[in-house]
Amino acid sequence: MLVSMKEILDRANQENYAVAAPVVQTEFNARTAIKCAEELNAPIILLVPLIFDYDVDLFGRYLKELAQSATVPVAINHDHGSDFSSAVECIRAGFSSIMVDRSELPFEENIAQVKELVKVAHAVGVSVEAELGHVGNASNYDMDRDAALTEPELAKKFIEETGIDCLAVAIGTAHGAYNKGQMPYLDYERLAEIKKVTNNFPLVLHGGSGTGDEGLSKVAKMGINKVNIGCELFASAIDAIENADTEGNGAYGFANIIEEGYGSRLKHFIRVLDSEGKAWKVKKMIKREKIELTKETIL
Repeated sequence: MLVSMKEILDRANQENYAVAAPVVQTEFNARTAIKCAEELNAPIILLVPLIFDYDVDLFGRYLKELAQSATVPVAINHDHGSDFSSAVECIRAGFSSIMVDRSELPFEENIAQVKELVKVAHAVGVSVEAELGHVGNASNYDMDRDAALTEPELAKKFIEETGIDCLAVAIGTAHGAYNKGQMPYLDYERLAEIKKVTNNFPLVLHGGSGTGDEGLSKVAKMGINKVNIGCELFASAIDAIENADTEGNGAYGFANIIEEGYGSRLKHFIRVLDSEGKAWKVKKMIKREKIELTKETIL
């Protein structure tokens, strides 16, 4: 069932767990993500970053169809939107959430641009995520880690002035793959203070890959309600392909191998974040109109 991301995260916030937001960019991993969520009876957020070469309208309509047919709550989130037109394009394509990323802009300009898109999205029932502070790149972690951590009091003001539904915070993670042997070190005190001053507002962690089970489990219990995951899922899919025991060239088993690698890792994250078994039923109101079947109505 397709739902807003706000509905998923408000529940996660109330019940103190986090929801996995896996990056999807093809039919293979989109179907796999939903299948994993259904097997574990967990809500899921399909994460669609526009760094890939999508036909957004076509892919959005496809994801919407998959979500509507799912037996668990599914949200479709446009990740790291950097301009107004792409956000509107995703809304038109059926996404139930957009991320307005203006985190590299000055604070007041960030507020102004996010607020503008909040008005547009909320008018049609679409949730909005934004980012304050800035999550950098894992390949440059030594420099990026402390460059723009989220300030708690600014987070409070940002939420109040923009009207967003959830906030991505910078507490020590980074996007992408860390250098060999490196792991992020998280600022748990900063997270606790942000959660406190924002009056228990739904929070998001970007850069979940490479953070480790202990760190992810801890932040999920401390108030992170959505964790974005990409690198580890794709790496697991690649490992599965490289280690596959297949006859011949294994070409016809390609999709199943990807599903096994990506899916097994995603299910692991769902369990670590404590969202297994947290799905709920949504009542669907279907309006049925009596139509007289005549030659004219059929044609």
